[in-house]
Amino acid sequence: MLLERFFVYILKCADSSYYTGVTNNIDRRFAEHQDGIDFLSYTYNRRPLELVFLQDFQQINEAIAFEKQLKKWSRAKKEALIRGNWEQLKDLSKCNNETSHLNFRKDK
Repeated sequence: MLLERFFVYILKCADSSYYTGVTNNIDRRFAEHQDGIDFLSYTYNRRPLELVFLQDFQQINEAIAFEKQLKKWSRAKKEALIRGNWEQLKDLSKCNNETSHLNFRKDK
């Protein structure tokens, strides 16, 4: 029995921006982006494209949840993920807001 797989991917566009998506067929989906079949899509005017990150999942709901999470990430966090720099990714995930509970001081 062949298990279906789902992929979350990040494309680097010609303008150096990133596009994040999810698919069940990465070869077909990348070709669709690269061929520019939808002139309204984000990647249409940003070709050529480079596949810079790919993660597979067995459950579509997990893939969609991860895609949504990545879309909220900063460029720096995405680039740390792409490079596989887990230490930097961990540091970039820390909340540094002045109002964070991590920065709470009783003497204020």
